[in-house]
Amino acid sequence: MKLQRSGFVAGIALTATIALTACGSDNNEPAAGGTSAAPGSCVSGSLTAQGSTAQKNAMDEWIKAYQQQCGSGTTVDYQGTGSGAGIEAFIAGTADFAGSDSALKEEEQPQADAKCVGGKALNLPMVIGPIAVVYNVEGADGLQFSSATLAKIFSGKITKWNDAAIAAENAGAKLPDANIETVHRADESGTSDNFTKFLSKTAEADWTYGNAKAWKAPGGTAVSKSDGIATKVKGTPNTISYIEMSFAENQSLQAAKIKNGAGEFAELSAVNAGKTFENAEIKGKDGDLALSLDYATTTPGAYPIVLVTYEIACSKGSAKAKEVQAFLKYTSSTEGQKELGELGYAPLPETLRAKVAESVATIA
Repeated sequence: MKLQRSGFVAGIALTATIALTACGSDNNEPAAGGTSAAPGSCVSGSLTAQGSTAQKNAMDEWIKAYQQQCGSGTTVDYQGTGSGAGIEAFIAGTADFAGSDSALKEEEQPQADAKCVGGKALNLPMVIGPIAVVYNVEGADGLQFSSATLAKIFSGKITKWNDAAIAAENAGAKLPDANIETVHRADESGTSDNFTKFLSKTAEADWTYGNAKAWKAPGGTAVSKSDGIATKVKGTPNTISYIEMSFAENQSLQAAKIKNGAGEFAELSAVNAGKTFENAEIKGKDGDLALSLDYATTTPGAYPIVLVTYEIACSKGSAKAKEVQAFLKYTSSTEGQKELGELGYAPLPETLRAKVAESVATIA
């Protein structure tokens, strides 16, 4: 399937009915952020943020709309430096909030909390970003992979495109007798963390490198940032990599179907990605909304390789608390989430969106 930028979330309205386990009450107060960033809800001032490249396209759109609505006295500067760099900047105090494709690690949480005088650092899910497995193999359209085969490819156990394991999952496909060049992120990335988490949870026998923001498997070509991955795959025959769908769409890359826990090869789509969140659990508490995803979901049709980008922000104690709250009220509003539709992202399911908006409303 060659991805093209289009109405990615056609039919995504069904996610409004998704019930996330442990979401708590159904408090949908309007004050929780159900409207756009009208001038009356704007706060003059500047914000500096950085982190996840996965959400960079969403952030660019949000910032443009927010600044247009709020006027020249309100500015937000978001740099896509990678999730690891974003968290480091937040901990160092050089970012007012950070974007990350993974919630704060156990060892990172207290360091981030220390920057929030009288409060704590919150993990606020803001964007659902399906991860596409993209490839560049001439004449091989519509490839599909199980997690075991992907694990063997990215760990170097399968090195040829016409390997028997790939052929068995792709009957009739034109597979060349060519070396596979795997491409992975050079910088610390939540996309790597989520992709390797999928492999470690669903192909334990074939993937022995666990999950982390830093790539741990041997071999392959390391490339920085999401746009770098997309450019590399588009311009290099016989490559394969993983990348957020928005970047795959922008470069019209081939995206593979992925075998899920129900035994189906699921196509990457908004509806299918949303199905993976049906069994998501909120593991955070007291306003923290870190999620636990079931990568081995048996939900029929579910596309299992997904990530959620989080905004890491102080619940209390930030010198820019009012500015951060105002901007995140917009991004977590129904209007802000609608902006994601044409960018290769899926909006948050309504039950979760309301919870995020509720938590944002308590920032002080």
